[in-house]
Amino acid sequence: MSDRAPQPVERLLPTEEARDLISLVRDIAQREIAPKAAEEEDAGRFPREVFTLLSQSGLLGLPYDSEYGGGDQPYEVYLQVLEELATARLTVGLGASVHTLASYALATYGTKEQQVEHLPGMLGGGLLGAYCLSEPSSGSDAASLRTRAVRDGDDWVITGTKAWITHGGIADFYTVMARTGGEGPRGITAFLVPGDAAGVSAAPPEKKMGLKGSPTAQVHFDGVRVPDTHRIGEEGQGFTIALSALDSGRLGIAACAIGLAQAALNEAVAYAAERRQFGRPIADFQGLRFMLADMATQIEAGRALYLAAARLRDAGRPFAQQAAMAKLHCTDTAMRVTTDAVQILGGYGYTTDFPVERYLREAKVLQIVEGTNQIQRMVIARHLVGPEGR
Repeated sequence: MSDRAPQPVERLLPTEEARDLISLVRDIAQREIAPKAAEEEDAGRFPREVFTLLSQSGLLGLPYDSEYGGGDQPYEVYLQVLEELATARLTVGLGASVHTLASYALATYGTKEQQVEHLPGMLGGGLLGAYCLSEPSSGSDAASLRTRAVRDGDDWVITGTKAWITHGGIADFYTVMARTGGEGPRGITAFLVPGDAAGVSAAPPEKKMGLKGSPTAQVHFDGVRVPDTHRIGEEGQGFTIALSALDSGRLGIAACAIGLAQAALNEAVAYAAERRQFGRPIADFQGLRFMLADMATQIEAGRALYLAAARLRDAGRPFAQQAAMAKLHCTDTAMRVTTDAVQILGGYGYTTDFPVERYLREAKVLQIVEGTNQIQRMVIARHLVGPEGR
């Protein structure tokens, strides 16, 4: 890896508080996250202590109400924090995004009593969350989920299996979508399930091509009993809650993708400036210079796209179409940029001595999680021309 320090991204932030926040994140990233990233990813180690530090620093509840331990930050700022974390290590940026996604249902649809009881621990008390929507047989077709919650007096009994759950097996709480009524989206309800509830267990983590430090596992709910006070929103409102959460979550994935792409560009620029061939740095060759220029332009366009969507969200305006566009463009950009970074490093880029091969492996999953990019295209088209089969 090159010793040449990359220039930090120049950010236009709305307040002095936001500028101080980014400085704090960069300091944590440089001291606590980046130096250990390669070793821990190779070992498949999840950095729980980093998430404890982020929680103690007020960085795991940024877009939520300070009354409950949040940071009162707009998405425009929160997403740039995610980008900084993902630049240092995608496992951390993605983990922070998933935790925010898992907290969304209670923070947005929960009762005042639920929020007072649970949100302080979730947003600043060191707890880590997971979001449980997908199942072994329902991924893109999330409305066909089979996990069921049956009413039993003042309790609900949840039975089923969720799949591809980030933080599966290590989360302190799960936001679970379960079927309480008939088939289709209107029969789904959201629940808050403690990670240590009787009947909750996890399969061994999936063996993945990248993000090996971020545990992804099936989570089993075997007759898990939770009180009705852990139901979030109304019965049958769960699918609406799930989709609303994903609109915001997709912006988190977009920001993480740009962070990963920025890390790859930083490494490619540093290597090109130092690697000499034919008596001069390879950065002097026009073909390679144009590759770097294209990579930087794609990253900047992606950053502008996710920030534009965030500003719509912050203004209370519809942003679902723009969130889908941002997720689509930014994750495709991460795939292109990391591929080009490997090419620029040549044979060295294909070795584990340099981080770009890891970046390439990590980029792929971003085109899949929280709605594949094919689903994003469907969402965008529906906004443009209406639903299929009209």
